[in-house]
Amino acid sequence: MSDLKDRLRADLTTAIKSRDEVRSSTLRMVLTAITNAEVAGKSARELSDDDIIGVLSSEAKKRREAATAFADGGRTEMAEKETAEAAVIADYLPAQLSEQEIADLVTAAVAQVGAAGEGMKAMGRVMGVVTPQVKGRADGGAVAAEVRRQLG
Repeated sequence: MSDLKDRLRADLTTAIKSRDEVRSSTLRMVLTAITNAEVAGKSARELSDDDIIGVLSSEAKKRREAATAFADGGRTEMAEKETAEAAVIADYLPAQLSEQEIADLVTAAVAQVGAAGEGMKAMGRVMGVVTPQVKGRADGGAVAAEVRRQLG
């Protein structure tokens, strides 16, 4: 079993014992999402730490989007709940990249693929180089926006 999954299970036990409702419910939800990812497809498999980080990233993104939707709809208590869940999930993700670090990675990728004068036609190639480098550490939308800015 992966170290990250072991840590999530141990932290769930601790959260239940300390009666931390938000943390325990969030960790239960995350572990369920990981189990669902493990049994998805034709055959069950054990997820690696990188795969689990991918699941955690998608769950965190869902929480951010839901918090925004609830806030826009005037449901502040639900928005706060989603934000709290996103904060719990963020504890298990790698440190997020700053805007400057993303810009530096994109600049290096543009130089690597030789896309400096090609404009938006080269976006797919640049994203193909940058995406594995930022997996779990930056939002894909922010990376795509920076690539568009540098190519456009």
